[in-house]
Amino acid sequence: MSEEKNFHKNPIIKDIYTADPAPMVYGDTLYLYTTHDEDKLVNDFYTMCDWRCFSTKDMVNWTDHGKIFSLDDIEWADDRAWAPQAIERNGKFYLYCPVHKRNGGMAIAVGVSDSPVGPFKDIGQPLVDEGDWNDIDPTVFIDDDGQAYLYFGNPELRYVLLNEDMISYNKKIGVMKIPMTEKSFAKGSHNTGTTYGEGPWFYKRNGLYYMVYAAFAEGEKRNEHLAYSTAKTARGPWEYGGVLMEEGPCFTNHPGIADFKGHSYLFYHTDELPGGSLFHRSVCVAEFKYNNDGSITTINMCDGVSAIK
Repeated sequence: MSEEKNFHKNPIIKDIYTADPAPMVYGDTLYLYTTHDEDKLVNDFYTMCDWRCFSTKDMVNWTDHGKIFSLDDIEWADDRAWAPQAIERNGKFYLYCPVHKRNGGMAIAVGVSDSPVGPFKDIGQPLVDEGDWNDIDPTVFIDDDGQAYLYFGNPELRYVLLNEDMISYNKKIGVMKIPMTEKSFAKGSHNTGTTYGEGPWFYKRNGLYYMVYAAFAEGEKRNEHLAYSTAKTARGPWEYGGVLMEEGPCFTNHPGIADFKGHSYLFYHTDELPGGSLFHRSVCVAEFKYNNDGSITTINMCDGVSAIK
């Protein structure tokens, strides 16, 4: 896809509109899952029907694996192929995707594949379906003890404890709601009165748990910026860490973080391709470094990244 040998200029994908980047490192390859903003809008709103996958071994040369899962593959869904995330367990790959349920609200679907590039097959029913609009933007992580977590939500942050099969969760515990406090997510202008908006990205590094998310600062008519909170356990309590990336000209942003071959990357999206808009977005990436205490200094949107070996 790219003829650039030593530097890849943002956006990563230039021939279609992509958003909601979700990187997954497997072996010597970084796989990037994205949503796809269709060129032609329906009802002047987000028009998204499928999920795409791209891969790289050096952050510069990318392979386009095309459409790997779509609304056509999910019989019970009819709209809104929104922000996904993928993970591997026991040789299987699981793609968690928010969709609009027929005659319902938003719900979380799961596609399963033997390959990171699909094709993915729907499990035939929603994994999480609370009958409301909170069930979007799933982020999945398997802790050192083998317990898998699926966090999700707008306007609240919630989670379930996934069973080892990765396609069901502990119904005894059910859906847990994180207290939406200013200590955890700072004071902001979203529905809970905090900055937390949506698009959580959950991971662990050096014993510290991170929750990166799309955030709304105080004030009216704000675009999303990226912020993060940390915790000493996978279930919180969460403590606000700061602004990860300032808001840009696009109304939404969506974080995805990965460590790859000794480098740390923040994936995000903008509206900077020709014809770009809040409904026509493009995935970008920036390299960054953690501070010694695990904190992260605000990361600037950038031109692109250099090749790695």
